[in-house]
Amino acid sequence: MTPLWIAIALLLLPALWLLVAPMREARALRDKLSHFEANDTADEQNVAIFKRRLASLEAAHERGDIDEERFKEDRLELERSLLEDTATRTKRPLKTATAGRLVVPLFMVAVVGASTFWYQQKGAEGDLTLYAIQQEVQNDPEGSLAMYLERMEAEAERQPNNPNVWSSLFPLYRETGQADKAADALERLIAIEGRIPPLLAQLAQLRFFMAERELTPEVQSLVDETLAQDPRQPTVLGLLGIHAFDSGNYETAIDRWRRAVANIEDPDTASSLREGIRVAQERLGIAPETAAVDAAQSQGVRVTVSLDEALADNISDDATVFITARDTEGELPPLAVIRGQVSELPMTVVLDDTAAMSPDAQISQVREVRLIVRVSSSGQATPQPGDLFGDVESVSVGPISENDATAVTVNRIFE
Repeated sequence: MTPLWIAIALLLLPALWLLVAPMREARALRDKLSHFEANDTADEQNVAIFKRRLASLEAAHERGDIDEERFKEDRLELERSLLEDTATRTKRPLKTATAGRLVVPLFMVAVVGASTFWYQQKGAEGDLTLYAIQQEVQNDPEGSLAMYLERMEAEAERQPNNPNVWSSLFPLYRETGQADKAADALERLIAIEGRIPPLLAQLAQLRFFMAERELTPEVQSLVDETLAQDPRQPTVLGLLGIHAFDSGNYETAIDRWRRAVANIEDPDTASSLREGIRVAQERLGIAPETAAVDAAQSQGVRVTVSLDEALADNISDDATVFITARDTEGELPPLAVIRGQVSELPMTVVLDDTAAMSPDAQISQVREVRLIVRVSSSGQATPQPGDLFGDVESVSVGPISENDATAVTVNRIFE
């Protein structure tokens, strides 16, 4: 942490210099003001103007242009104006050039103290400490997972409100077989970050396996809470697929796993789920090659997706491709979603009921769909400025043909 504080000190030096700089010019500025006041002739000019106006007023009175009463009123107004001009120009004595010098060091100390306090409250000192611990353990010849875990536990006592501490401890406990501690770490993280679907889903999954793959009331409550916020949460859908498979309900398992695959980002996890789908299909006595067609009753859309060459340099090969079918009225949730990567383009996919995110919104329920293809560098499901996209407004839904595919070209940028 020493280099960090040295860097902070170096950043504070220019700020402290700016506080001192005005004091260096104080004597020269006072001399200029003194010279200006000594040679200021504004009062003499005001008196000269008063005399000229008074002489003009007296001449008008002598000529009979104004009577005695008007003459007295106008003269009184001139005298009042002269008094106001000279009174407002009364100046306070200039202070010495050294006045206020003692306040500057106090203010400098206050700036340093406030900056340090603000960084300790809002800065990333705690996260830098976690990074330093990781590097120390990695570079230590005797470094081990146990050593890293011990150091992180000590840091958790010093930083109990840092979410990154608990997000690091949770997988460490899980990998070392300390399920109870992993659950406690995850609950601490949820208490800090809030009850958001990804964290609730991980806690539900952990409790599920701790209960020997049983949907206990606690697990069911976590599942319900997660799906209420995000019906497409892949971790929970995968968990429900496992439970259905263990119960011999292979059709439900296939449905849950397919929906999970449509929304999952980790390719290894997606591959495992696809293998589970294959095994479930075999248990049902359905050949994997025909199971998808039978389940969807051959109703859907075959889509060929390509990327406009003019936009090829705007996106990386590992960016996520979302291929979505929506009802033409835009009243239902997405009817089918398939993920891919730019490196796979051009690609041909089938959008049918196996790619549905909800049994209540499936592509076989409509006659026409709008196809939307979006390419996202962030991988987020919500469109972001800078994403690439292409669409086709109206495509008929019907029996899927090997030789009939709708072409969608990604050729625009989302603003």
